[in-house]
Amino acid sequence: MQELMQKFGRFLSAMVMPNIGAFIAWGFITALFIPAGWVPNESLAEMVGPMAKWLLPLLIGFTGGEVVNGHRGGVVGAIATAGIIVGTDIPMFMGAMIMGPIGGVAIKKFDEAAQDSIPGGFEMLVNNFSAGIIGGILACAAYSFVGPLVTSLTGALGGAVGAIVSAGLLPLVSIVVEPAKILFLNNAINHGVFTPLGMQQVQEIGKSMFFLIESNPGPGLGVLLAYSLFGVGNAKASAPGAVIIHFFGGIHEIYFPYVLMKPTLILAVMAGGVSGVFTLTLLGGGLVAPAAPGSFIAIMAMTAPGAYFANIAAVVVAAGVSFAVASVFIKATAKADAESEDSLEAAQANMKAMKAASKGVSTEKQVAGKDIKFIVYACDAGMGSSALGAAALRKKLHKDGYNNITVKNFAIGNIPKDAQIVVSHEKLMQRAIDDSPQAEHIFVKDFTRNNVYDMISDRLKGVETSEAPSEAAPEEKVKEGVLLIENVVVGLPSVTKEEAIKAAGERLVKSGYVDTPYVEGMLARERDISTYIGKGIAIPHGENAVKQYVKKSGIVVMQYPNGVQFADGNVAHILVGIAGKDNDHLAILANIAMTMDECSDEQLENLYKTTDPKVLYEMFTK
Repeated sequence: MQELMQKFGRFLSAMVMPNIGAFIAWGFITALFIPAGWVPNESLAEMVGPMAKWLLPLLIGFTGGEVVNGHRGGVVGAIATAGIIVGTDIPMFMGAMIMGPIGGVAIKKFDEAAQDSIPGGFEMLVNNFSAGIIGGILACAAYSFVGPLVTSLTGALGGAVGAIVSAGLLPLVSIVVEPAKILFLNNAINHGVFTPLGMQQVQEIGKSMFFLIESNPGPGLGVLLAYSLFGVGNAKASAPGAVIIHFFGGIHEIYFPYVLMKPTLILAVMAGGVSGVFTLTLLGGGLVAPAAPGSFIAIMAMTAPGAYFANIAAVVVAAGVSFAVASVFIKATAKADAESEDSLEAAQANMKAMKAASKGVSTEKQVAGKDIKFIVYACDAGMGSSALGAAALRKKLHKDGYNNITVKNFAIGNIPKDAQIVVSHEKLMQRAIDDSPQAEHIFVKDFTRNNVYDMISDRLKGVETSEAPSEAAPEEKVKEGVLLIENVVVGLPSVTKEEAIKAAGERLVKSGYVDTPYVEGMLARERDISTYIGKGIAIPHGENAVKQYVKKSGIVVMQYPNGVQFADGNVAHILVGIAGKDNDHLAILANIAMTMDECSDEQLENLYKTTDPKVLYEMFTK
């Protein structure tokens, strides 16, 4: 169950996180320009409604479809999302999270069923019309069925809140209110339920805590602070900015995506909400009017005389409880989250090595025949010529019984990150490599008349008929060595020093020298003190805090002919990633220093530019 929830959370995160910037932009515009904002502006405030109703849901719907089936899935997901937006009057964020993936799945299933039946030359026509027809059908279904269901859900949640209040169990109302807020139903509950109740209570006793149940920024503040301290990657980096918009701007919607991508955090905001309402009840807090937007500044402005301490305490307690609970969940999954993000980034940097070409094929590390699962034909538009080429190759492979190999066509710029082989025109060489550095590349002059099938077929047949080697090759006999020939990579394109260090660290992990947390230790070492040692050489290695993650001593050598910028303007052409067991790293560092010291400038220049890995291998192992 826990694994299922984590997968669900990651899927929601994949829909939400790429669009966090749009949420922040909308939050700033809202906080600044609405009538109750910092600098009210009637004209600019007109953006708030359309962005909430159209822009944000469409972005989520597109991304949800794209996660399932690339750009094509994103287009159909956005069309389907438009149907549910038109069919309701409330922001359809949850509707977008439903219809976007449904659109992606629908077009993916159609493509899988029809890919072998499309007559040659009709691929573009079928692709365009199928996306339009399926998207239109889903939009109509969303308008007619999904929208009314969400509207009914809103009414049901409002009724549940009213029932809890009527029963005198006010603190428990947050158990319903906080999840309802995460579903972007906050305004419906606040203004549809609490505002009428609060106005009546103000007339009777001069203040009402109903105004502060939904608008209390404490629960969301606690979650964002927990992400700021214990989160990883984009979530951690963007959380501090979201804190400002949420707490001072009063735009609570800004923290909803952070909860949606880790659904267990609903428990944190529920606990914070319950504790905040309990504090209000205990200390007699309340406002004299709704705090709109729900910023701390607006709450203070609307606080009833004598209720300042109670209201501040309610915010602080709610934030503290939410922070405590959220921290437990975020820290519990931090390692897995970090490994997932770091391994992806390191892999992207590491795979940029695959640029050496022979007969139009990258040979830095060819995909083994038995491992070929996903081949992409790529052109400028992702249709037309690439569609023809993909169809031809797919039919030939399937005819020979290779039904487990997927062949699809994409535009350069949208090539999936899991593509193993990318076929593109030789004139598009650099663009294709830049878009999919992880893949092996084949370049052709004609998409339909080429020997791509022969090359792949030979690879497949060669693997299937190969016999087990009777004796290890010379390079395989040094598998236990400190430096393996396969860990000398030449001809890498210039990247940032962080990307280069991650790439070296990932190779150390892949070769079994270290565990993944060691890579973060290498980056931490670089932040503390530069590992550039002069003569165009850098020696990134982990700090003492991660020595326990070293499994055995080893090094990797990464050559960047055009250099990598390090501190103080220094440029490194060779990075030697080091993992030293016990005190081996000291000996390794000494050997590297002596080796480089013995090299003349001419020899060093040759090391910087050589295209033969053996030259560097022999230098570091002599």
